[in-house]
Amino acid sequence: MSIKIFDKYLFRQVFAATLVCIFLFVVIWIAPETLLKVIKYTLQGSITPQEAIQLLIYEVPKIIVKALPVGLLLGSLYSFDKLSKDFELTVLRGIGMSFQRIIVPVVALSVVLTVICFSMHNTLIPYSEAKSAKIKHLNYETHFVYNVKADKDKLEKILIIPSYHNHQISSPLVLNFNANQYTDTSVLNSILLADYAVYKNGTWTLQNVKKYQLTEAGVFKSISKHKTVNVLSGENGETAFKLMNYSVKRDRELNNAQITEYIRLLKKENLMDEYRAMLNKYLQRHFHSLICILFAVLGCILGFSQPREQRLVGFTIGIAVVFGYYITIPFFDMCAEKGLLSPWITSSIQPLAILAAIFVFKKMKDL
Repeated sequence: MSIKIFDKYLFRQVFAATLVCIFLFVVIWIAPETLLKVIKYTLQGSITPQEAIQLLIYEVPKIIVKALPVGLLLGSLYSFDKLSKDFELTVLRGIGMSFQRIIVPVVALSVVLTVICFSMHNTLIPYSEAKSAKIKHLNYETHFVYNVKADKDKLEKILIIPSYHNHQISSPLVLNFNANQYTDTSVLNSILLADYAVYKNGTWTLQNVKKYQLTEAGVFKSISKHKTVNVLSGENGETAFKLMNYSVKRDRELNNAQITEYIRLLKKENLMDEYRAMLNKYLQRHFHSLICILFAVLGCILGFSQPREQRLVGFTIGIAVVFGYYITIPFFDMCAEKGLLSPWITSSIQPLAILAAIFVFKKMKDL
């Protein structure tokens, strides 16, 4: 099917309106909080004016991915409402064009923006987040704990990292257990306390170590000093280091390959709360991108009105849908993390609700 003049005309109309809505969304989002923080950092001397401008630029990508679905909904709603009021849609329906055929250029635009949205999640946002953190001089510290098990129920050792940032592993503590002493439990037999640890090629090496040896009754037997002690190596060492690195990052700082690996490691180590939370965020990347298409179609339906119908109704419903969509995201995140609902449900329930709304409003408007 050839691209017709109407398709080009409608594509330009919706595209222009969408751009305006995205721009307004970004300005409204960035002005109250981000801009004030940047001005505060600049006045305090924490960052230079040049870094302030860079910081604002790096904040834009994560706002744009939120703005794309909103821009498509309001842009398509405004364009179709205007076409309805000018009787252009009435003429098109009169010559036999179906609703599905009319919205083809809008769907094509939403597919393009869906791809852009997904690509930004995978590339641009992790990059901008890393640059933004560097300008802010942020060093996320974490309290990391890694368990090594001799078998399913018995502990072999526990690695405790009180502080880790900027690849510095400070004051690590290792609890060693005798897993062979009893059949149903593990008994602590020594404690290693070091100044710092070095990771290289899958091996964790403690530096400047004090070793506290314990008796079978749990009483200190001896204290010895060691310059270096290797505590983890091979697969366990590599897994622990990757988990520690990922744990200091937020989901938007990871690209798709990294977040997929993080999810695999969390499931492997049976860290189910973190696993469910991260899987939910990963699935949201896909469904949030697809919501661009659903919002675009919903905007077309809400804008498809009778010449004398009140314009305010469609816009009110559209804004209510946007508000409801974003206000419920934290709630479903919590449900996924706590295991109240499967991450597949929490990440897909909103798109399914929007899809149901599309069918309901389409039937109500008899399209």
